Amino acid sequence: MTDEFTVYLVDDDAGVRKGLSRLLRAKGYGVQAYSSPQEFLEQHDPAAPGCAVLDVGMPGLNGLSLQQALTARGSHRPVIFITGKGDVPTSVSAMKAGALDFLIKPVKETDLLQAVERAKTYDAEHRLAESELDSIQAKISTLTPREREVLVHVIAGRLNKQIAGDLGTVEKTIKVHRGRMMEKLGVRGVADLVRLAEKARIGK
Repeated sequence: MTDEFTVYLVDDDAGVRKGLSRLLRAKGYGVQAYSSPQEFLEQHDPAAPGCAVLDVGMPGLNGLSLQQALTARGSHRPVIFITGKGDVPTSVSAMKAGALDFLIKPVKETDLLQAVERAKTYDAEHRLAESELDSIQAKISTLTPREREVLVHVIAGRLNKQIAGDLGTVEKTIKVHRGRMMEKLGVRGVADLVRLAEKARIGK
């Protein structure tokens, strides 16, 4: 089973939609098929796990434009392109824009299934990283302004005595702020603190 992972299939060819939907469902994937990019965008929920399988050559908003529209909305939905033409420049543009795969019609079953599995892995890893980042930022938001200052100095490699001098206070006070800061962030040592700060892009 593939849990809640859904393949969002967008292709104006009814035969392609029917054939690929049948294949994917037979392999245990949830499938939502759309005949146009506009229909997909109207119903798209970026919070739902899944990937998008997009036909490149559709009338109106084509596959590449749809990919750009998703990106503009802040969506990190993994994209797999399918096309009836071996258009190398289009393939390069799609990959540069973040597409995971570019498959030529008629799409081989194994190629599509492998691409969807890669997309599933990517989607899960990205969502896990986003969840972890949200958790870190929530912890950081509990810091006082002074604790935040101490955090920046600690990850820069400054000693308590040096931090006290920089902030115009005494070392004992810095020790108190440092202890509270690390307790709030749930870290025990400087190495853990540095890793946490890197994930939150603090000090960049």
